[in-house]
Formats: sequence, structure tokens, C-alpha cells
Amino acid sequence: MANDLFDIPDWRLLRYFSVVAEEGSLRRAADRLYMTQPPLSRHMRHLEEMLGLTLFERHSRGLTLTEAGLEVLRIARPVLEAQDAAGLRLRRLGHGRNGSEAPLSIGLTTAFEQGIFAGFIKRLDTLNGSPVRYVRQSSPQLARGVRRGRLNAALVALPLDAAGVHVSPLPYAEPLLAALPAAWVAGLPHAGNGAVKLQDLNGRPLFWFRRENNPAYFDHMRGIFTHVGFAPVYLEEPEEHDVLLARIAQGDGMGMLPRSFSAIGRRDVVFCPLAEGELLELRLGLALQVGGDYGTDGSAHEGDEPETTSQLRQIIAEAAHFLGTA
Repeated sequence: MANDLFDIPDWRLLRYFSVVAEEGSLRRAADRLYMTQPPLSRHMRHLEEMLGLTLFERHSRGLTLTEAGLEVLRIARPVLEAQDAAGLRLRRLGHGRNGSEAPLSIGLTTAFEQGIFAGFIKRLDTLNGSPVRYVRQSSPQLARGVRRGRLNAALVALPLDAAGVHVSPLPYAEPLLAALPAAWVAGLPHAGNGAVKLQDLNGRPLFWFRRENNPAYFDHMRGIFTHVGFAPVYLEEPEEHDVLLARIAQGDGMGMLPRSFSAIGRRDVVFCPLAEGELLELRLGLALQVGGDYGTDGSAHEGDEPETTSQLRQIIAEAAHFLGTA
């Protein structure tokens, strides 16, 4: 059949669908797939027509899956993950046959200012003794990359929803600082060490991310805000940190960022410590595949950690002592 969904080339539509479902946004999904939004939208309409189903509810804030869409995702995802796993094993087989070794791929979260990883990268490159490929993305994207075998490991921000991935804390954390428009600072009461109380910022606009981007961290922080009586007016946070800082500089609202971002030194943005600092901390964690290896029958080994994974954990733990150094 010329245009059958189950012709091999059309499985790409289900892969596109899976990415759109994960992102809840055609724009973000298009960025991940390295395409523009209009053709991706056409692909989704084509898939709906082929299946005879409505997969998404479309609204001003993005997309949500319908019941039919959830069922299609439940059916398709195991097949797509099996394709990823098979591709990874074939690449490993090819590297083994031609005598070369696949480069180590490590993810670095963009939740922290990237300068904190400089010493870690130098140390890991030395310990590994061969080239390392570094991928910089959001923590949820990195966790998916580890789960699908595209990354050997990732340094992610905690807390994090990471089904199918083993996450353990690393010995590095930073307090969150209030990034305020300079024009706001003079009128604020300050506690000791120039710290600002969150309650003194009640009713002011705060740039904040959408829950679907990172539900675990969103719920964790909103719980803290409720506990300390912080009630800002929420604005959607720009995805790029330079855009966020530009919006703060022009007085549109405030942000909350790890201390390392204060090194950027943006004009008209003042980074202030928070009086609730002991509650407001962002920690790094290490994400590794569960099991991490496959038997000859293609099944994952559960239980004992494979030797290669154990070795990787050890060298990353050693390199982690150099986080935050040049």
C-alpha cells in the first residue's frame, strides 16, 4: 500500500508525534527535531488523518494529548525505544568490528551557568583518556537522552522526574538568588548580609517555567513558596537565559537563578541572596541508564550494575570534585 502508516518510512511520523507529546509544544518539538514548525504541524495533521483519530487538543498554551493520543503513545513508544536500543547496539557492533571505540557522550544541564563545568570537563577528559562529547540541554531532555542510550550519562538538576533512569546526587549545589531589576532594589527591606525575604516580593512579577517542562522541580518549588508565604504574579519564563536577563533588566519582572549566573554581571540586574536560602538550593545529580547493558537476547540486565557503568560512575564521581573550578 503506497501510503500505509506501517510502511517503514512512515514510522518517522510516530517518532515526531512522540517528541511533540513530550514537549507539549510544536515550537519546542520542532527545535528538538531540527525542523521548522509548519512542516511538523503538517506531519501531525497527516498522522491524524491516516489513523482517523484526533491526537491533540490545541489551545493557546500549547498541546495536550487526547485519550486517543495517549493510547497511540502507549502503543508506539515501546517500538520507538526498541528502535533506539537496536540502533545503539548496531553502532556499538560497528565500532567493535572496525577497531574504534564510540566516544563517551555526557550531558550537562543548562540549569547552571556553564562555567561551573570547566574544571569537571578538564578532569573527565584526562581520566577518560579518549575524546568526550558534551551535550548541553535542559535536565528533562538529558534524562530522556540517557534513557534512550543517546547519552552515556548526564549531570542534571535535582529534583527531577526521570523514569527509567537512575539518578543519584553529586556533591555540588548552589543557592538560588533573586535576580531583580536594579530599579526595585532601593525600595526593598533587607535582612542580614543584604538578603531579601520572599514575602517582601509578594505581588511582583516572577518569570517562572511551565509545570510540564519539569513537574518534579515545579512542585518542589511551589511547595516551598507556599510554606514561606510567597505569592508572586507568574510570567512565562523565556527559554534563553540571555533573554530572561534582558527582560529583568528592563523591569518586566524578576527571576530566580543559581548563584553561578551572577558571574554574568548583566547591567541593571542585581543578584540578591534570599533570607530563605537554606530552603532554596539547586543540586546536581548524575543520571545513568537503569541496567545499562543488554544480553544476547536483547533483554536488559537488571540488578547488578554492569562493569562499564560502574567504571563510568567512578570517573564521573572523581571529576565531580572539580565542579565549580576553572
